[in-house]
Amino acid sequence: MRRVCFRSYGGPEVLKTEDAPWPEPGEGELLVEVGAVGVTYPVVRLTRRPDVVLPHVPGGDVVGRVVAAGPGLADRVGERVAALAFDGAYAELAVVPAMFAFPVPDAVDDAGAVGLVRGGQVALGALRAGAVHAGESVVVTGAAGGVGHLAVQLARELGAARVVAAVGDRAKAGFVRDLGADEVVTYDEEWGAPADVVVDGVGGDVQAAALRALAPLGRLVAYSGAGRPVDVNELRAHGRSVVGFAMRPFVAGRPEAYARQREELWDLYARERLTVGVHRTLPLEEAAEAHRIIERRENRGRVLLRP
Repeated sequence: MRRVCFRSYGGPEVLKTEDAPWPEPGEGELLVEVGAVGVTYPVVRLTRRPDVVLPHVPGGDVVGRVVAAGPGLADRVGERVAALAFDGAYAELAVVPAMFAFPVPDAVDDAGAVGLVRGGQVALGALRAGAVHAGESVVVTGAAGGVGHLAVQLARELGAARVVAAVGDRAKAGFVRDLGADEVVTYDEEWGAPADVVVDGVGGDVQAAALRALAPLGRLVAYSGAGRPVDVNELRAHGRSVVGFAMRPFVAGRPEAYARQREELWDLYARERLTVGVHRTLPLEEAAEAHRIIERRENRGRVLLRP
């Protein structure tokens, strides 16, 4: 089979296509014939991290058909699934944990499945962690990205009265407005009236601006891995709060909540209440270009690879 692997650290150029043996699923694992894989920013950053064990085949959000299974899982062969693959996803065949692989309804296409299995769950989970109430105002940073563009739409579904999309480039304004954003701001502008909830997927200086944008009793939900130290006394003085959201502990620790949200997302997508934006679909051999698009923050929605 073909796969994309990196054997040295660096930028997108270290990604190389190579032949590899057919993988075998072990205990608690499924082997999926990959139909599409979603490229994510956290995975893109791995090629530059010296703590990643080499050689490494990147992970991602996968949709495909189960072609083999580990002991006791033979009944899952033939299922069309969306899965979270923490490594090994950039390939024609990917081994995925069975507990992170979920049947996909016929009404959900590959783009929807890849977009919602993680991005939709992060967006909805982060908004719920922020306890969005009807009539409140919500700011979404990274609003044109794979998670952010879904959070803009889902904030409205949860009853937000004002949704502000924060982006790094004014050229993305039309994309997020079409998805339902009431206002669009860039990171170097004033963000207008204080917000009840900020969902932040950028971190760093943007996260600091997000904290300043909170109204009294406002909530910041951070799902980026690039956070900054927080002054607890400053939060307490204004009754504000900060909470982190991450996919792996949510799936493992709250499987019932994950399952409920999954069905909710499938339903919204099937009823065309939720759109998964696809910026570009590339062949597996062009994984390096997919990484360049993400690194340059050009994407409006998801970037997909197809074997």
